[in-house]
Amino acid sequence: MELFEYAKVGEPAPYFEMLSTKNLETLEETISLEDYRGQWLVLFFYPHDFSIVCPTEILALSNRYEEFKAVNAEIIGVSTDSVYSHRAWLQTPQEENGIQGTKYILASDRTHEVSESYGVLVEEEGIALRGLFIIDPEGILQYAVVHNMDIGRSVDETLRVLEALQAGGLCGANWEPGEDLL
Repeated sequence: MELFEYAKVGEPAPYFEMLSTKNLETLEETISLEDYRGQWLVLFFYPHDFSIVCPTEILALSNRYEEFKAVNAEIIGVSTDSVYSHRAWLQTPQEENGIQGTKYILASDRTHEVSESYGVLVEEEGIALRGLFIIDPEGILQYAVVHNMDIGRSVDETLRVLEALQAGGLCGANWEPGEDLL
């Protein structure tokens, strides 16, 4: 039996290359880890398009997108759904359970390779758990959290952790941006 190496904090983030919604017309543009060198990357996985909890997270991150951009960070959402499903969801109004107006790219992990390499693949269902990863400008994985599909993530906590990582020192419990480091 071959042992598979998963993403580990403090080590290079697993490489990825996936089709994306970067060009919503053609859906033929891929994105890769290398495209984000020189900036912070918040890479998050979610189970399904057109679901119940997922749009709350996607829209919450989108509503705060400018705050991420202000600290040199990009966001990518990933599921195992196709880019065609992503496009349909992106074009569906929010009042109809869509995510129209989302400000960042969604990527498609149809092969499940990226979800597996980040340790979030539920193999028997072919979907990803809710995993969130922060990768630094050099491509090193600095933060990883994975949890149950029923619980949405906190945008406040994601931003707090991102800014703590960028602070470059020791940040105590409940540290907030602008506070002294230990």
